[in-house]
Amino acid sequence: MPTPSSRSPPPATAARATRTPAPGSHPPRGYRGQYATDWVADKTRWGLTIDPTEHAALSDALSNCPDQPITVTLAR
Repeated sequence: MPTPSSRSPPPATAARATRTPAPGSHPPRGYRGQYATDWVADKTRWGLTIDPTEHAALSDALSNCPDQPITVTLAR
């Protein structure tokens, strides 16, 4: 039986892992603010960094929804 760290993610999870908030990969227009705040919350939760392309895309997305709250539940 594989250990938790050696298991591959399910195909659906692996496909989502390749998506970024970079231009061209945006969700539907009405969900972009929520998508961006979820992305920031997930990165913050797990202590992950963002690259310059992500930063630019997130800044652009969040500038169009300035009142969208970001809720972060820190990982244990």
